[in-house]
Amino acid sequence: MKKWLIFLLAVAIWAVVHEGTHALVATFYGEYEAFRVRPPVGFEVLYKTPVEERNGVHWAFIAGASNLVTMLMGYVLLSFSDGLARLRSLSWRATAFYLTLILLLADPLNLSIGPFIYGGDANGIAVGLGIKRYIIQVIFLVALLVNRELVAQRLFPMFNVHVKHVLFRPLIPLAKKADS
Repeated sequence: MKKWLIFLLAVAIWAVVHEGTHALVATFYGEYEAFRVRPPVGFEVLYKTPVEERNGVHWAFIAGASNLVTMLMGYVLLSFSDGLARLRSLSWRATAFYLTLILLLADPLNLSIGPFIYGGDANGIAVGLGIKRYIIQVIFLVALLVNRELVAQRLFPMFNVHVKHVLFRPLIPLAKKADS
């Protein structure tokens, strides 16, 4: 039970950072209208301009900044994972692990696979940049695959997590370090 609560805490932190960044950037551009909770989907920021009337590069920032912020936070946590994996508190260590995992994978998944199901941020980024949505999807599919590899080859070993599932097996073999 405690493991699930820690996982849900990490999801909640990710959601607050992700949606909070949407809200902050939208406020900067005068587009923030409201914040609401939509069970079971989660949190959502509402904007002043209707979807069909949105245009301009600022929509790429409003829709995309949150994804970049969460991914960058994931990279920062991954860079500190050696120390985080040695935390004495099992709860803090588990929170650091799950939060790093979610920050690295959730938004690349959201922007690459998510648009096939629910649209979302990829549409806003594409509209803002004046490009096809699939370009955003391909870019973030590459990010998802790179981040998945970082999880499999860096995060899991650092936290001594052993996974046999095919989705988390390393795809690219790393050269073994020579003993000095």
